[in-house]
Amino acid sequence: MSDASLPQPTAQPVSGRTTARTAAVIPAAGRGVRLGPGAPKALRTLGGTPMLIHAVRAMAASRAVSLVVVVAPPEGTAEVRTLLDAHALPDRTEFVVVPGGETRQESVKLGLDALPPGFDIVLVHDAARPLVPVDTVDAVVEAVRDGAPAVVPALPLADTVKQVEPAAAPGEPEPVVATPDRSLLRAVQTPQGFDRDTLVRAHETVTGDVTDDASMIEQLGPAVVTVPGHEEAFKVTRPLDLVLAEAVLARRRLNDGF
Repeated sequence: MSDASLPQPTAQPVSGRTTARTAAVIPAAGRGVRLGPGAPKALRTLGGTPMLIHAVRAMAASRAVSLVVVVAPPEGTAEVRTLLDAHALPDRTEFVVVPGGETRQESVKLGLDALPPGFDIVLVHDAARPLVPVDTVDAVVEAVRDGAPAVVPALPLADTVKQVEPAAAPGEPEPVVATPDRSLLRAVQTPQGFDRDTLVRAHETVTGDVTDDASMIEQLGPAVVTVPGHEEAFKVTRPLDLVLAEAVLARRRLNDGF
């Protein structure tokens, strides 16, 4: 369905986790310059289908999600609406398309502003993570239903990490200043899940530039917790990532008829 008619559910208290309704916001207004020249990153194809459609389907695959808000490039809003109308999506899920802002943070805020009343849980998901499994989505929703104000899927790091002093000029060697304990670090993915009121308050309060919404909650004060992420929920950022995503999708289609 398109955004012609928005669902207007009866608001439920967040403490009633089994009845709290869930919406997903997908910021997809970025250009994705590291993928090289071409269409905006979210509209690049994966297995012949735009990555954005894969990401929307990943959110809609969860029966907990009944509304998906896509935040599109301002000049591409009509194109995104056409894409959603042209691809098979679950009838049980409503879809809304709104124009995005200059930054990811602005785009998420515009997506939040488009949510009707009655949705107490909000997922924020990167369009560039098109292959996140539905089990990961469900785990995030369940953790918020159980009382966590902010939840992020995360994976242990496989590589040793070094903290460096930035080089004086691009390409110059960077002095290592510390080696953080890898066992205490996690690589964070999306969807990130939030109590709606907490996320709205964070976007109204935190003005500094952040790389994810959970960072805003951290600045605000409420606890952020992790649930296990998944290796297939990686972010498609560079050309090699697109090759890997194609391989994962091909394997899914072969093994599962995905």
